[in-house]
Amino acid sequence: MKTFSITAAIAGAIALSATSPAQAWQPTKPIEFVVTSGAGGGTDNFARMIQAIISKHKLIDQPIVVVNKGGGSGAEGYVYGKGAKGDPNRVIFGTNNAYLLPYVAKLGYKYSDLTPVAGLALDEFLLWVKGDAPYADAKSYLDAVKAKPMGFKMGGSQSKDTDQTLTSMIQDATGVKWIYIPFQGGSAAAVQLAGGHIDSNVNNPNENIGQWKAGQVKPLCVFSPARLAKSDPVFEGKGWGDVPTCKEAGVPLETFQMPRTVWLPAEVPADAVAFYADVLEKVSKTPEWLEFVARTAQTAKFMKGAELADFVAKDDAANKKVFENEGWVAK
Repeated sequence: MKTFSITAAIAGAIALSATSPAQAWQPTKPIEFVVTSGAGGGTDNFARMIQAIISKHKLIDQPIVVVNKGGGSGAEGYVYGKGAKGDPNRVIFGTNNAYLLPYVAKLGYKYSDLTPVAGLALDEFLLWVKGDAPYADAKSYLDAVKAKPMGFKMGGSQSKDTDQTLTSMIQDATGVKWIYIPFQGGSAAAVQLAGGHIDSNVNNPNENIGQWKAGQVKPLCVFSPARLAKSDPVFEGKGWGDVPTCKEAGVPLETFQMPRTVWLPAEVPADAVAFYADVLEKVSKTPEWLEFVARTAQTAKFMKGAELADFVAKDDAANKKVFENEGWVAK
């Protein structure tokens, strides 16, 4: 799977949408929201919030059933989506794993088995250390790690996933070297850091907020081009907007964000893609959605069409480079 093929696939979907009568398609039977994670995970919360908003604002007349297919780091859900080729009543909710998973494992689907619809938010990643660690900023921590290669432990959610990818990017940009320890989910990585069993993690805000509230961990910087939105204080008068960007903190890696994405199976009608993109754009403007992304400290970012294609192409290229450098690409 090449980066250009991903860009071409999205561009094709855009072109088809542009030549079809807008909103000609309407669902005529119940819709499945396929969640590529287990119950209670970030993707599950993403899909169920959208379902609730659609129901409250009566944006779709048909009933919606949420189905969790989280096996294989989400591959189960994409394979299930592939099985509905041509059927626009099966809507798949995921992240950038939709186009990245086929790089690192031989799976029962490929990117061309999916049709891109929209992205609605960006998950942010922060560099965290233990609450009583002697580091006041990201630079001082990274200087300590650099001075003792493989003497510090970085924990994360699973292996060959976003956390390990970001860890590799930090290492490449700064010259530091951690021992990377994968856990089953960000919650486990949060507990391990709070207990002092690892030295840092790169969890999302929502994964570490409980430990930050208790003063057990502290954020050093966020891998975003801008600071997070202002929030109520979390610990000792500081909230999300007080965390410096990693660029501000002197880390030469400005951005690492994970999109929350929505897909349809391959070969669906182009006006069905337009229908769902329109519904999701309406969702993204509701107060309920804006409250949800603020509460979870995500960045609200609606993308469709060319904007989505550009984001996917750049994200795919950056991640693929890491996979190749680390030798993770499945042969």
